[in-house]
Amino acid sequence: MGKVNTYHIHLSGIVQGIGFRPMLYNYAIKNSINGLIYNSSEGLHFEFNSNESDSKKIFKDIKFYAPKYAKIINATLNKVVDKKYTSISINNSKTELNNSVLLTPDFSICDECIEDINNINNRRYRYPFTTCNTCGPRYSIINKLPYDRINTTMKIFKLCNDCNIEYYNIHDRRYFAQTISCPNCGPTMKVYDNFKNLISEGNEVTLNFIKEQLEKGKIIAIKGIGGYLLICDATNVNTIKTLRIRKERQNKPFAIMVRDINQASEYAFICDIQKEQLTSNYSPIVLLKKKVNNAAMEEIAPGLSNICIMLPYSPLFNIILKDFDKPIIATSGNISGSPIIYNDSDAIKNLSQFADFIITNNRDIVMPQDDSIVTITNYKKQRIILRRSRGMAPSFFHSLIISDKILGTGALLKSSFSFSENNNIYVSQYFGNTDNYDTQIKYKDSLQYLQKIVNTNSQSICTDLHPEYYSNQLAHNLSNNVIKIQHHKAHFTSVLAENNLLESTEPILGVIWDGTGLGDDNQIWGSEFFVFENNLMIRRYCFDSFPQLFGDKMSKEPRLSALSICKDVLGSEPLIRPKFSDKEWALFNKVLRADDLLKVNSMGRIFDAVASLLNICDIQNYEGEAAMKLQLLAESYFEHNSLNMKESYFVKGAHLRRIPTVTLFNGIVKDIIQKRSNFFIAAKLHFSLVQIIEIVAENTSIRNIAFSGGVFQNKLIVSLLEENLENKYNLFFNNQLSPNDENISFGQLIYYNQNIDNIKDLNTSNN
Repeated sequence: MGKVNTYHIHLSGIVQGIGFRPMLYNYAIKNSINGLIYNSSEGLHFEFNSNESDSKKIFKDIKFYAPKYAKIINATLNKVVDKKYTSISINNSKTELNNSVLLTPDFSICDECIEDINNINNRRYRYPFTTCNTCGPRYSIINKLPYDRINTTMKIFKLCNDCNIEYYNIHDRRYFAQTISCPNCGPTMKVYDNFKNLISEGNEVTLNFIKEQLEKGKIIAIKGIGGYLLICDATNVNTIKTLRIRKERQNKPFAIMVRDINQASEYAFICDIQKEQLTSNYSPIVLLKKKVNNAAMEEIAPGLSNICIMLPYSPLFNIILKDFDKPIIATSGNISGSPIIYNDSDAIKNLSQFADFIITNNRDIVMPQDDSIVTITNYKKQRIILRRSRGMAPSFFHSLIISDKILGTGALLKSSFSFSENNNIYVSQYFGNTDNYDTQIKYKDSLQYLQKIVNTNSQSICTDLHPEYYSNQLAHNLSNNVIKIQHHKAHFTSVLAENNLLESTEPILGVIWDGTGLGDDNQIWGSEFFVFENNLMIRRYCFDSFPQLFGDKMSKEPRLSALSICKDVLGSEPLIRPKFSDKEWALFNKVLRADDLLKVNSMGRIFDAVASLLNICDIQNYEGEAAMKLQLLAESYFEHNSLNMKESYFVKGAHLRRIPTVTLFNGIVKDIIQKRSNFFIAAKLHFSLVQIIEIVAENTSIRNIAFSGGVFQNKLIVSLLEENLENKYNLFFNNQLSPNDENISFGQLIYYNQNIDNIKDLNTSNN
């Protein structure tokens, strides 16, 4: 045996709040290792006595046997000053000046805790706040690092004797579980009516009340892990209609929550990958194909063949769904356009206009979050994140060296922020539309709060070019040193960074398609083809631009996109004219003749225009409605035909100087006049867009293609790309981040850090 010395293992990443200390303690007991285990704001530490050979084995074992939810970013083993340990122990956490630990997301309830709440002989039977070392709230309740009970909103609940015994029992799965509680010492629910009167309190009486009111067709606002949800019977058509009227939500689809995977399969078709997502530890909403389309399902998702389903991710919702035994609507408790409500007093004040009753509890939420949403492509079963929030936020894992403390403030819609500290990048949860004042307040408060937790102060601030975006205005309020980064270049950078392509020695084609983004020429971009090579991004192609009509009004009324794009398309007027009154027709055409209109080339507006021409959607009731319905038409066609079509609106092998938008619409209008079906035209559009990507790739002789922007939330386009191009090209997509504007803040940060397009030199000269 070699000489015994003292060694120190330091782990950083997601290493707190997932049962790592208990696992390490039991490993030490099993292997007769003496030492000290403790958390700090820099991560997890293990100091122990060993010889050199055994210390290396211990280091290897710890990484191998790490808890399943751990994400180890950095791990070091060092010899330190000798100390004599006679036992193994867990010490109180230490607070350091620097933070290198990643914040742990909220986890859905584990199978063992589900067994506890369903076991009549268990003392946590039907206890709605049951948690253990591997499940329950984390990020939503933390006040500061390190992750210890005293630093969470659970600190007000003093452990009873039984919980205290479990907490210090190394053989219990609640050993050192910071969220531990039980009916004798944990949070309590209260019931308020919509006149703000307290009508009852207590957990069991509230659970029974919820069941009774759901059966009566009532709408209930209830506090979840990340904020308040509005719930009601998803099989009661009249109740769903009432909810739509109260929320002024004409036909935007609702999500439903079901008891378990078996009940989910009664309402939707579910493949293995979708099941894996539904039952994962972050338990997102998953977009699925409807199996049932009765009156209630049609009211939930009007005119759509898909439905959003999630499983009960908390003990509270598990109990409710088991009691009620039918699906429930589960939608964000908020005022339209505003962020999710999470404060009890705000819920009682503001949600009474929507709900018949409000259910509160005294476990405070610090960091509110909506539910995450994902979809799965049909061809390769690839996951696409549509909204990254509860269970996924806030941390992002990477292998980049961050040279500066940088803040990216993001864009306007689907807003997020990103900042770097100690070579970690923190990407916030989704906030929504920062045109909304309440969202602006929540965004700013969350930024300040998260930076305080991580103990950072950004030295460089990156933002979007658009001067009217809140994110741009906030950046200038925070600093005089603001770096403006073009919207689509930030998108491109995000997907490059996610796929470790920033140091690629080969050129990469970036296809960045979305709804809107201010371009370097002060026009509106959105159908961009970039080439990234030698740390430079060059815009090579885009669709021909067309006049923008009435600013944001155009994004809400697809008929305006059709009018603008088709003004020079032969045969289009009879298709478009009936969509406008005489007064509108005269006014809008007069505006179109103006010389000073902004120009737009947005792929989002192209989708809108086609949807309007096909009479699918002239005025949208919610963002993306037109494109979504167009996609569903195309999917229906492809279900009965090959993904490889024979017809396209573009000529394969064409030598491109530009991409003519009018050529695309000449073909579409011709097909409409020839009375080809909407299903066929929608499918042909999707296939043609994939083909134009191949044509551009051939023209540029580039084999690596990266995709980002909101259009690539469209799982059909992604499937068509994989089916038709993956044997010829290397395809790269956003995977840990959504392709939509949620990734902009991350892309901004990386763009500046990598000094792409010599942005640092440009910024220095501009200042």
